[in-house]
Amino acid sequence: MTTHFITAEIDIQETPTELQKAIEAELKKQGEPLRWAITSVDDSKEKATVEAVVTK
Repeated sequence: MTTHFITAEIDIQETPTELQKAIEAELKKQGEPLRWAITSVDDSKEKATVEAVVTK
């Protein structure tokens, strides 16, 4: 098992629950997320930047 630090841009969703599901789905493409955090939000592009540690 190895850990990787990744950054992803996620489209902002209508509700916090939908945003969380979108983040988790995107991170699962890269591996099993150990932890993640929204580090910035760009309102003009409607994108949230997420930094995460995942295992593969």
